[in-house]
Amino acid sequence: MKETILSVQNLKKYFPVQRTFIENLVKKETQYVRAVDDVTFNIDRGEVFGLAGESGSGKTTIGRLILRLAEPTAGKILFNGVDLESLQGEEFRRFRRKIQVIFQDPYASLNPRMKIGDAIGHPLEIHNVAKSREKRDKVLATMERVGLSPATTLYDKYPHQLSGGQRQRVAIARALILQPEFVVADEPIAMVDVSMRAMILELMMELKKDFGLTYLFITHDLATAKYVCNRIAIMYLGKIVESGPLQEVFSNPQHPYTEALLSAVPIPDPKADRKKLIPKGEIPNPINPPSGCRFHPRCPYAMPICSKDEPPLQETEKGHYVACYRLA
Repeated sequence: MKETILSVQNLKKYFPVQRTFIENLVKKETQYVRAVDDVTFNIDRGEVFGLAGESGSGKTTIGRLILRLAEPTAGKILFNGVDLESLQGEEFRRFRRKIQVIFQDPYASLNPRMKIGDAIGHPLEIHNVAKSREKRDKVLATMERVGLSPATTLYDKYPHQLSGGQRQRVAIARALILQPEFVVADEPIAMVDVSMRAMILELMMELKKDFGLTYLFITHDLATAKYVCNRIAIMYLGKIVESGPLQEVFSNPQHPYTEALLSAVPIPDPKADRKKLIPKGEIPNPINPPSGCRFHPRCPYAMPICSKDEPPLQETEKGHYVACYRLA
């Protein structure tokens, strides 16, 4: 029986729009960017759950909310059945060891003045796990495990002295040094050369097996998600429009937005003639999103009801959920 490790329930995150001095004087109503707007999903222990969509759809914001790098406007996030918002002090400190993150840009997330060995080992000191010689031994072993070899040579290097692929391996090593249960991987190969991407993904899957990890894999690249994810959720303008087992979603996409995204995935056949479903117009303003279905202004199948009422996520096949009136 599958065990739920993370449960996101009706999650919302609204960012207030900064007002000008004049707007403050006249007390103009505060506007909000609805980055995440009523999102619900569960992640089972040991799986790779993909969160996909265009830039600005709210994927990274959800990752930050799970990590508690930002606080939700509404909703709950349960980790092993515990509401993360209730954790304070030492309880929150212990939680931090169980959930780690691999950021998109390792050059930005690593301290340029901190040596690689110190950057990887710093979490061990913060959580009083190991110090001095013991810390160094753990760091060297982790570096070798993620392919940073020879570790003794790279230990005293600085980030700018490494290649992009090596820096990403440093970010992975830093995330795994505390032996977490859950890892938020935010576009983990976006800043890596194309030639290195398959190697990084293969490493992540090996580490998942060795350490018993669960991944939230955030990506805009469905071609990448196809090879690593067990289940996937497609986001558009702060909402999930389709979710389910990856093979089911890819072989039978039922939301027009999912169809459009999949039609843009390259296929390794230059002679293949495939119709691309390019949505008309541009992504609407998240401050004032469209009423009803947020995709309806760009949808080729839009009906009058789409602009009035928001479609709920409904199960069309076992575990396959779609928010679209076309299927009603």
